[in-house]
Amino acid sequence: MLAVDHGASKTGLAACDALRITTRVLETARLDGDAPGLVEHVAELADERDAATVLIGLPRLASGDEGARAVPTRAFAGRLASRLADRQVLLYDESLTTKAAEERMRDDDVPRERRRELRDSYAALVLLEDWLEGGGVGGERVRADAEAER
Repeated sequence: MLAVDHGASKTGLAACDALRITTRVLETARLDGDAPGLVEHVAELADERDAATVLIGLPRLASGDEGARAVPTRAFAGRLASRLADRQVLLYDESLTTKAAEERMRDDDVPRERRRELRDSYAALVLLEDWLEGGGVGGERVRADAEAER
C-alpha cells in the first residue's frame, strides 16, 4: 500500500507493509506535480513495493467542497490509474493532514530544520494511517484517465 500527498512542487509518499500493520514515511518527491515523471516515479514505487492500492489525498475545504488543488490532483490520479491499470487507485479526503503531520513530527522528535522537508511525506503517512484506522475502506475509486490512454 502506498499513500501520496500530491502537491504543486513536492509530493509526499508513505507506505505500509502487506499486512497493513506498520506504516512509514518514504521520500518527498521534488518533481512538478503535473510532470509525467511524477506519475512514472510513483508507479515505479508501487511496482517495487508490490502495492495493490495507491491512496491519494484529495484536498477539501472546511465546508467539505473540493479545494483548488483538487483539479490537478484528480488529473494526476487519472494518469496514475492509467499507468497502474491492474491496481486500485483511490482518492481520500486529506483534510487536516498537514496539521496532524506537524504534530506527529513534533511527537517523533523530528528536528525543526527537517520538518519543512518532511511535511508532505508525514501528511501522506497521516492520510494512510487515517484510512487504515477506518478499516481500509472508503475513498473514491479513480478510473483510468481517457486522455492518458490515447
